[in-house]
Amino acid sequence: MRIAVVGSGYVGLVAGACFADLGHDVVLVDNDQAKLTSLRSGQTPIHEQFLPELLERHRGKRLQFSDDLQTAVKASAAVFIAVGTPPTEQGEADLSYVESVARSISGAINGYKVVVEKSTVPVYTSDWIRKIILRNAAAPDSFDIASNPEFLREGTAVTDFLYPDRIVIGVDSERAASVLRQIYTPLTDGSYYRKQDAIPQPDRARIPPPIIVASAKSAELIKHASNAFLAMKISFINAVSSICESVGANVQQVCQGIGADSRIGTRFLNPGIGYGGSCFPKDLMAFRSVARECGYEFRLLDEVMRINEDQRHRFLRKVRNALWTLRGKRLGVLGLAFKGGTDDIRESPGLLLVQSLVQEGCVITAYDPAAMERARAVLNSSVQFANSPYEAASGADALLILTEWEEFATLDLKRLHRELKYPIIIDGRNLYDPDTMAGLGFSYYSVGRAAPIAEGSTAGAGRPEGKLAQS
Repeated sequence: MRIAVVGSGYVGLVAGACFADLGHDVVLVDNDQAKLTSLRSGQTPIHEQFLPELLERHRGKRLQFSDDLQTAVKASAAVFIAVGTPPTEQGEADLSYVESVARSISGAINGYKVVVEKSTVPVYTSDWIRKIILRNAAAPDSFDIASNPEFLREGTAVTDFLYPDRIVIGVDSERAASVLRQIYTPLTDGSYYRKQDAIPQPDRARIPPPIIVASAKSAELIKHASNAFLAMKISFINAVSSICESVGANVQQVCQGIGADSRIGTRFLNPGIGYGGSCFPKDLMAFRSVARECGYEFRLLDEVMRINEDQRHRFLRKVRNALWTLRGKRLGVLGLAFKGGTDDIRESPGLLLVQSLVQEGCVITAYDPAAMERARAVLNSSVQFANSPYEAASGADALLILTEWEEFATLDLKRLHRELKYPIIIDGRNLYDPDTMAGLGFSYYSVGRAAPIAEGSTAGAGRPEGKLAQS
């Protein structure tokens, strides 16, 4: 099938590359000439596993790049809208880009088309897209509007697309449903997975994935409700971790006990410094705005957001408690992206913590495997950047772990101990075992777990003056 994907941002680029890998002919449309030039020249603008391979495989063949939306629409049976929906000052989703695309599509309809929302949009957006296209003189029977929300996690977006937990299509006609079923047939009939060059199967993949057919409004709500629920799960376990610290319990043991319940599960029960990224913060605000417009005050979402913000403040207090005063302290920081596996720093709790620590007078040297260039533009000259975790730790009063990169979970701890001025690690991602770290001589602080006393330390251990007293 011939498919147009409008918008070459995170969702659009991944969707376009994956549709091409399913065997469709895809044209990716964007009005950003610099981005198009970069994509045509073979560059990959985002850090995402398997995306460079797919772009290299299909660029100039099944995957084309264009700035001509109308030509792309005329040549396609389905048009996926994947433009940005940033939050307004009031927290609502800004749908101006979606509206602009809808207007342009209406003038290019030359036969039956399915116009598909791929962007995360509030309920009723499908109705508005239909009204906009009709107002611009398209025949009512020449198109249908559908919702096909994405459930992509940054860092694993390609495998999430090709090995999904479920495929949700929101349609209000069987004709539109038939087109979308055809697009996803290589996944639902399993034929894609039999290809020799298929992207490798991740653990716990459902093959073939189930396809859920709903109304357009239900599909729009499924996306927002899913992200809100996952954010709630993260905030819940972060709140539990605070109680664990107060009573001396181990949050990881609590997570194991909770997650063993099949009704709950272990995924997203990972205490840390809070969620971030381009989806959860934005989608929670948008979902809350939708609820208010419907006359429902969704106070649970307010609390989810409050807990998430408080988690950062709690971690900052943990740093202060470990070091006593912050002004003038040299800190090594591991991690600037909002999560491991991506270079995305949008709403990154780690980046926000770094900015707070700079304001407190700390001197920071940071390292991230992928996000340093993006972070450099935000932090300017207030932070130094290292070429390795060990360089970031060199001469530091303490080391902070803020992103759960696999690389950070397998460090040479003896070397790290030698590099640090004081063997203090404050781990916002619980990558190490507290007793192991204490046995190696570290003063180790994590989330929701007691800080054990390092072997050979005094009561002052964990603060620089404690180490000085020993010498």
